[in-house]
Amino acid sequence: MVERPDGKLLTRSQRLAWLRLIRSDNVGPVTFRQLLGRFGSAEAALDALPSLTRNAGIGARLFSSGEAEAELEATEQMGARLVAEGEPGYPPLLNYIAAAPPMIAIAGGDNLDWPHTVGMVGARNASAAGQKMTRLLASDLGSEGYVVVSGLARGIDAAAHYASLKTGTIAVLAGGLDHIYPDENIPLAREIVAHGGALITEMPIGWEPRARDFPRRNRLISGLSLGVVVVEAAKRSGSLITARLALEQNREVFAVPGSPLDPRAEGANHLIQQGAKLITSAADILESLAEADPSRRQLFEREWEPDYQAASRIDELPPTNDERSRLLEALSVTPVPVDELLAGTGLSVPAVQTLLLELDLAGRIEWSSGQLVALKG
Repeated sequence: MVERPDGKLLTRSQRLAWLRLIRSDNVGPVTFRQLLGRFGSAEAALDALPSLTRNAGIGARLFSSGEAEAELEATEQMGARLVAEGEPGYPPLLNYIAAAPPMIAIAGGDNLDWPHTVGMVGARNASAAGQKMTRLLASDLGSEGYVVVSGLARGIDAAAHYASLKTGTIAVLAGGLDHIYPDENIPLAREIVAHGGALITEMPIGWEPRARDFPRRNRLISGLSLGVVVVEAAKRSGSLITARLALEQNREVFAVPGSPLDPRAEGANHLIQQGAKLITSAADILESLAEADPSRRQLFEREWEPDYQAASRIDELPPTNDERSRLLEALSVTPVPVDELLAGTGLSVPAVQTLLLELDLAGRIEWSSGQLVALKG
């Protein structure tokens, strides 16, 4: 059987093993689940990882037990906690997004209504009118029981957090809990936790955010929300990335219209042209979210459904070089279902699982919805 919490808390040793696995080189959320499904537990996956990476032709480094202990202790010393997918404290809406983080760090938020959330994003150089509209929307949504989710950036994000401090707000970080960005919003982050809100990140303690970490953060903003509101956004902005991710996650997308003469309104106006719901008040949002439920409108198959008998077959012989060649010949840059790979190659399920893991660890394949796999171009 596969080790998964299913509403129970991991033991400390299990938590440390999960942390070691997700922090090891080349192991992302999708690979983590495949490893857990193939080997049954994080401990067994860690034992198998060195040979998998050797076969993949890479020298990936395992996160050590000491490093995991240090991160767990540092997180706890900050008054925060590491929560694994499947544990009671894991935000439920994240269960319905692709590549949800297997483990997240949360500071505060013990009494938040995590399933009843709205994301709000927009320009960092927001206009006074845009910030005022954000405050009105966030305040009205909060008074109706919704928790406001945003990214703690300047401008629209900060306005949304400040306006919902008393009713509940969640700030999603691109770095570790000890690396709030920007520095000017460190007091705001403290206020959020002091008022019962939450800071959340999938990044480790000590991690300084890089440019590429912000889109990863944005998928969590939308994933934590029933719908996302864009107030102001330039034509090419992170807010539009969040809106696109929300659509991919089958969440509602709302946009506040702005003047065609203001570049900060160009992105939101374009979203409306593309089908986002034009809003002028919180009532427009509340009406659409009344029946929102991602579990009923799910686009992605949950990746958290591994082969539960795989762990009993891990003593099978490893794949041969001939089998590796057959699988590589069957793959292309066109996504294909794993079932077709099995049928086309004649390889066993464990062999294909192991070979795909090797290729994934080497960064040679990519996954898309519906468990489709393709060679990277």
